[in-house]
Amino acid sequence: MADSRALPLPGRHLALALATAGVAALAEEVRGSGIRRWRLDRLRSDGFAVRARDNRPIVAVTPPSGDPWDRPASNRDAAASLHRFDWLPAMLSGEPEDATEALRLTLGWSRVFGGWNAFAWSGEVMARRVFNLACAGPALAARASDAETALIAGGLVRQGFDLLAERGVAGAAERATAAALAGAVLRGPDAARLLARALARLGPALEMAVAADGAHASRRADLALELLLDLQALDDALTQQGKAAPEAVQRALAALSASVQFATLADGTLMRFHGSRPCSATLVTAVRASEDSSGRAPADALGGVHRLATPGLEVRVDTAPPPTGAWSVAAREHPLALMVLAGGKPFIESGCGRDLMAGSMLSVADGEPAQRLSGFTARVLGPRLIDAHADIEVQRHEAPGAVWLELDYHGWGRRHGVVYQRRLYLDLTAGELRGEDRLTPTPRAQSSGGRNFTPYALRFVLNPAVRALASQDGRSVLLRPEGPGGGWVLRNDVLMITLESVPGEDRPHRVVVLRGQRRADSDARVRWKLSPVKA
Repeated sequence: MADSRALPLPGRHLALALATAGVAALAEEVRGSGIRRWRLDRLRSDGFAVRARDNRPIVAVTPPSGDPWDRPASNRDAAASLHRFDWLPAMLSGEPEDATEALRLTLGWSRVFGGWNAFAWSGEVMARRVFNLACAGPALAARASDAETALIAGGLVRQGFDLLAERGVAGAAERATAAALAGAVLRGPDAARLLARALARLGPALEMAVAADGAHASRRADLALELLLDLQALDDALTQQGKAAPEAVQRALAALSASVQFATLADGTLMRFHGSRPCSATLVTAVRASEDSSGRAPADALGGVHRLATPGLEVRVDTAPPPTGAWSVAAREHPLALMVLAGGKPFIESGCGRDLMAGSMLSVADGEPAQRLSGFTARVLGPRLIDAHADIEVQRHEAPGAVWLELDYHGWGRRHGVVYQRRLYLDLTAGELRGEDRLTPTPRAQSSGGRNFTPYALRFVLNPAVRALASQDGRSVLLRPEGPGGGWVLRNDVLMITLESVPGEDRPHRVVVLRGQRRADSDARVRWKLSPVKA
């Protein structure tokens, strides 16, 4: 049932976008002004004091060739990677001539862009460049003349100060961490001032970005992992300087470590909700190598995600509303979505896109429970979710041989007059997952006496490596992974089942879709079971 009184008012977001665009334009003009650049140009550094350790494994990146600073990049993403200095760690870990080439490229960048450039000195791009330069500075200085070292170190301290001038809640912790790292690895009074100012900014930024349990404000496990890596490098640099990391940094390190431990799946990768990018098992292992998690039992829930597990089956369920504001730019409105690993292999993904039809959950009339900014407002504020607030009730139960969740999502109430209820029961003895997805009309919808029918669909987004074969009676689907390993059967009690395909990042995903229709004043229920194929 539509309720026009509950629909969002786009004017408030347009007003915010106009104000934000105006402030951003003024800030960019001030940052690029002559007096601002003159003040930054006066900053100096005496060179590098320590070399911070970045725990990220070296990833092969095609190094730029020739003089990349005097020609346009092939696209914006390539330009961002180039100016972030993503190529620097791999080049310094290669042959001596690669390190020499890295020095040449760094000096070339300083010659062309060292003064200021709106794109090259933008927040996210500059934060990664400052971090990469701070970690690589001593290795570059070992091959540079005194004048070249002074150029690199001075440019780094100036970029660190300018980085702190960037505004915006999302990314503030990452920017402050990079600036603090630059101050920690450099020598001189200006570097000391940079470190003090950045650490003062970092504490409040971490409070906003990291919850007490370690969940990132974006609810993305990959961003929690990346922030943890950055803070580990900062902590290492401070330790080498004989300084203790501030209490806020130490709390964030401990909380993020617990969050990454919880997010680590049986295959060594991270769970993926709300646009979280893939993280290799090698990267996750490198981060957790420095943790002391011995004797620490995995948590049952963290950051709005619940975990159910048997030796052969692992289930993660999103049981909280999506992030809000600037944190929701990449978020998904996939309420109560689940992901499943079977036999240590990913079987069912939480989703593979922002579209509601690409989430492993139930949808009503293929409509969105929330809206996403578009057009001018999205260009300024980002394509964030709006009006995605919805109450979710969560009950977890455990008994000998079983654990189950009872979940109620109220986000469909204002448009369709229903409550979405999901029941998930993990049989620890049989090693199978049973589910029931129900749409229950609200009291207002029950009293309306409506006789119109509304379609609904329950979807299971399969990992690209899983093959699916539907039975002739449409009551079950055989799921089988690539390579060795047994298959699984998804049984259900609906009248219509289809296998569809949706685009993925590298390969398309097969989607098992269970469809039905319900009358506006009555409920609907789908029961299903995922169990291993018996030998």
